[in-house]
Amino acid sequence: MAYHILVLYYSRHGSTKQLARAISRGVESVEQCQAILRTVDKLTEDSDLHSGDPIVSLNELKQCDGLAMGSPVWFGNMAAPLKHFWDQTTSLWISGDLIDKPACVFTSSSSLHGGQESTAMSMLLPLLHHGMMILGIPYSEPMLHTTTTGGTPYGASHVADSSTQLSSEESELAFALGKRLAQTAKKMK
Repeated sequence: MAYHILVLYYSRHGSTKQLARAISRGVESVEQCQAILRTVDKLTEDSDLHSGDPIVSLNELKQCDGLAMGSPVWFGNMAAPLKHFWDQTTSLWISGDLIDKPACVFTSSSSLHGGQESTAMSMLLPLLHHGMMILGIPYSEPMLHTTTTGGTPYGASHVADSSTQLSSEESELAFALGKRLAQTAKKMK
């Protein structure tokens, strides 16, 4: 049996996409688990933006065994294209298709105090309304105690001060979050 973990993200400059890749590696480190990388449709014409990953469908969200969702920080909130996608999930909410599925969030900002935690919290709101089981990064992860870049108990994060490249701490914490999500999805199904 294969477990499908949807890694859904929006990335404008590539940092959130890099976190999605690290989380996917963590997911796929768990036997029988497959990461499905998807993005959301943009809302405006932006020649800067091309993720290379397919656009998510509501059916893929419905069928997943777990969800990791990521967004860059936009004024302390999730990006509008990701919020727009969730605004279209009423049919899944009514049918209860996401109830009891594990989920986690990840984000990237241009500065250490740029709003990562408030953005993570904003992404949790639709997941809670859908009845999903929320996971964070526990303090049993040693890097969470010493990170000077990204990584919070709310989820994986990245400080993109001058680079989309993840620090070793950020990469390790994102990997750990993906692994935890996949392990939990296997236990819950």
